[in-house]
Amino acid sequence: MRKLQLHNTGVEEVRAVLVGIDTGKDDFPESMAELALLAQSAGSIPSASVIGRRGSVDPSLFIRSGKANEVLRAMQEHDAELAIVNHAISPTQQRNLERHLGKHVIDRTGLILDIFAQRAKSHLGKTQVELANVRYRMSRLVRAWSHLERQKGGIGLRGGPGETQMELDRRMLATKAKRLEAELAKLQRQQRTQRRARARNEVFSVSLVGYTNAGKSTLFNALTKAGTYAADQLFATLDTTSRRVHLEEGRQIVLSDTVGFIRELPHQLVEAFRATLDETVHADLIVHVIDACSPVAQEQQAQVEAVLKEIGADGIPRLEVMNKIDLMPQTFTKGPHIERDIHGVPYKVFLSAQEGIGLDLLRECLCEFAHRTDKLKVEHADVQHHKAHGDLLQPLTDRPETADFDFHSTRNYSPNTP
Repeated sequence: MRKLQLHNTGVEEVRAVLVGIDTGKDDFPESMAELALLAQSAGSIPSASVIGRRGSVDPSLFIRSGKANEVLRAMQEHDAELAIVNHAISPTQQRNLERHLGKHVIDRTGLILDIFAQRAKSHLGKTQVELANVRYRMSRLVRAWSHLERQKGGIGLRGGPGETQMELDRRMLATKAKRLEAELAKLQRQQRTQRRARARNEVFSVSLVGYTNAGKSTLFNALTKAGTYAADQLFATLDTTSRRVHLEEGRQIVLSDTVGFIRELPHQLVEAFRATLDETVHADLIVHVIDACSPVAQEQQAQVEAVLKEIGADGIPRLEVMNKIDLMPQTFTKGPHIERDIHGVPYKVFLSAQEGIGLDLLRECLCEFAHRTDKLKVEHADVQHHKAHGDLLQPLTDRPETADFDFHSTRNYSPNTP
């Protein structure tokens, strides 16, 4: 199977026509605008958009033949070599569209995978992206190689191995996937060793998460002075970076910058990137960075929360950071400030990472959470010690009542196990 590489390799960039089906969702315009940014991030030039409005999709071409002809005319008019569909399409639909258009077709999942393949730098990131690509290609295997079939295996019969080229490809991809999974397992064991070292040193760990291009890397650099790559583009960074941050009273925490999320994030990436997302699952605190100026900030926040739930990180204490308030001063008239719940616990901070406004408030919140976690750790140790002694000295019915202490509450400490 051909593997599309959109990034610039010294030749003229690929012109693309964007194809979308409006099924009535409120965020469709934002989704199409996001597709254009994804195409630009991959190195192509969005030249035109073709939009259809339907309640269902065509099982053969995904779009009706009339709309497919409209896409063909747009590609001819703009000399485009690529059609990018803003949805996940089946292998059969992709193949039929390519035959109809005479050009290459890629769906949203394939586009995101191509961007990830360009941006991954570390060994862990490259391995995860390669595994996701292999799984995606396995799902794309259709009867494109039927002309190479040799099913006449037998004595005295002319033929080959007795299986199709597609079956050979599937077996080779499955073997490669197993090798990559074993490599990822090895890298995950190394990560667990690093986390054990931090746990022994009782280092408070914080994980930055958020929708792509919300400003996570900019905030990470502002707090750590790490100088990691940050740009106004989707998926500017993929590899997790961790640095120590010095707070007041000599306290130190470990801050980790993770990969950004996006709507309709391919399931292959969520599965393959579990090694990277493990830093989030085992964090003491999750700082959710939100683009406060985005008109679909709530929808983006919901997408991030959905992924956190999928990876099992929805029970970790959360602090929301409303970023980029400097871009809309007429809306955020209070400027940088902290919002607290009825118990006085901070749950939202308004700031601007780019301008360095409100960073002191975020540091204050991080310090509060670190102190609160230390206190809960001590209480947890005391309860465990009391229970251990109660097991030895008291009857089973006279054990100390500890049902009111909820170790899995989002406001309480939950011991991390590697």
